[in-house]
Amino acid sequence: MFAAYAARIDREDPLSGLELGERPEPKVPPGWTTVSVKAASLNHHDLWSLRGVGLGEEALPMILGCDAAGVDADGNEVVLHSVIGQTGHGVGPREPRSILTERYQGTFAERVAVPQWNVLPKPPELSFEEAACLPTAWLTAYRMLFTNAGVRPGDSVLVQGAGGGVATAALVLGAAAGLRMFATSRDEAKRRRALELGAEAAVPTGERLPHRMDAVLETVGAATWSHSVKSLRPGGTLVISGATSGPNPPAAELNRIFFLELKVVGSTMGSKEELAGLLHFCAAKGVRPVVDSVLPLDRAREGFEKMAGGDVFGKVVLTV
Repeated sequence: MFAAYAARIDREDPLSGLELGERPEPKVPPGWTTVSVKAASLNHHDLWSLRGVGLGEEALPMILGCDAAGVDADGNEVVLHSVIGQTGHGVGPREPRSILTERYQGTFAERVAVPQWNVLPKPPELSFEEAACLPTAWLTAYRMLFTNAGVRPGDSVLVQGAGGGVATAALVLGAAAGLRMFATSRDEAKRRRALELGAEAAVPTGERLPHRMDAVLETVGAATWSHSVKSLRPGGTLVISGATSGPNPPAAELNRIFFLELKVVGSTMGSKEELAGLLHFCAAKGVRPVVDSVLPLDRAREGFEKMAGGDVFGKVVLTV
């Protein structure tokens, strides 16, 4: 079957390890099933995999891709939850959790095998391309907002780095849920798009906001950490799920964190139940993922290049 896969790991030039071509059909252990992929979306995790983060040389070649929507063996339209082993379903009881492409082959292929437990019904209101955007970036944003940020309708939330998959998802979901959403970006066009998606205000990265925030969602890391901490009201919450600009900020702002009793909460992906809630929320409220571009799988390299260059607003989707 045709697939996009990591053939080599190169920390300096990750795309040099990306190959497109034939790979073996997926193995289907007991309790697993095969899904014919209709659409899959790119995540920064795929770039990190090509750099060797979470993916060792011994696991190569590895088909990339965490997210997918497709058709199961019985002809049902489905969405995949990409966390394997979160509750032991489909794997040994002592196996630690992982996401597709770390231990098991991913979704940038004609077919993918996953535990039956990881398959959820796709709402008919969502297209395959839309549904394929949800299981990683949108699920991460959903958990950050509604599980870990401790906010409620009317509260103010800052999203750093408008344009990325998680940041874009958070803006759309927060606005739909009655939160006052704010955004930052170095790019004027991305700030305008953030306003179109429901942000109350969008300012250049690092600039003063209209007022202090109840919560800040942080995926950028070192470049925006100080601004995130300084943007919170006393007792506010900073939720972090990534650090695309680096994990070690030059100033940790510890004095401000303890003096203002700020909360710093780590957040990673989400549960199958949260993904089901996200799917229902999107279907019921007319919320749709922001799609930057849709490309056929054989043009996957173009999608990777767009994401690596930061030239995206929303998700890049590959269709099979």
